Amino acid sequence: MGPVALSISSVLLIGLMALLYLAQLGQAVAANQRLQDLHRQQIILQRQDQDLAYQVAQEQSPAYIAQHAQAHGLVPADPKTVRVVVIPHLKPIPADDRPIQP
Repeated sequence: MGPVALSISSVLLIGLMALLYLAQLGQAVAANQRLQDLHRQQIILQRQDQDLAYQVAQEQSPAYIAQHAQAHGLVPADPKTVRVVVIPHLKPIPADDRPIQP
């Protein structure tokens, strides 16, 4: 192989390597962009989760429940006028004092 053929082969090989490098660089840039998009989406979802947890905590508060019950026309019952109905052979509901987890 002569010097001209060797030079042409070298230029073609360097050009092919440059094309492969640019293709891989393009894939890396696209993967990085996708990663950044997913990170932004994760931050947005975490913020929404915090907002919803705060809203649930507010709506579980006794003051909130009492206020909205009053807004719907409900009033506290007078313990002197409350009637208790006892049903024979009815199993009691077990006490579950665990708070509701969001």
